[in-house]
Amino acid sequence: MKSLLKLEEIALFLFCIFLFNNLNFSWWWFPALLLLPDIGMMGYLINPKVGAFTYNLLHHRFVAALVACYALTYDDDYWKLAAIILFAHISFDRALGYGLKYYDSFSNTHLGIIGKK
Repeated sequence: MKSLLKLEEIALFLFCIFLFNNLNFSWWWFPALLLLPDIGMMGYLINPKVGAFTYNLLHHRFVAALVACYALTYDDDYWKLAAIILFAHISFDRALGYGLKYYDSFSNTHLGIIGKK
């Protein structure tokens, strides 16, 4: 089952590349912005609870869906780009096993423990 979930995430990531290709941005914008949602990890500089909140805020598909709804409602290519980057980043992370964080530790995710055991 774990392999199937990873394949689904890879498929979503590839779909995001397809969607990005239909926007009028230079190709380099995609890789340049792909890791931007990881800025949410900065909250861990304060404490694990704030870090988990800020990380999850930028790695939750509901938030990405809200951005996509706004982008489609107002037909704004920059918001479409933001939504595609969010969805692509989330899928990329989850394909690698990084999930939403619990408040006790960065390595404790909804997909299981990450890192050394």
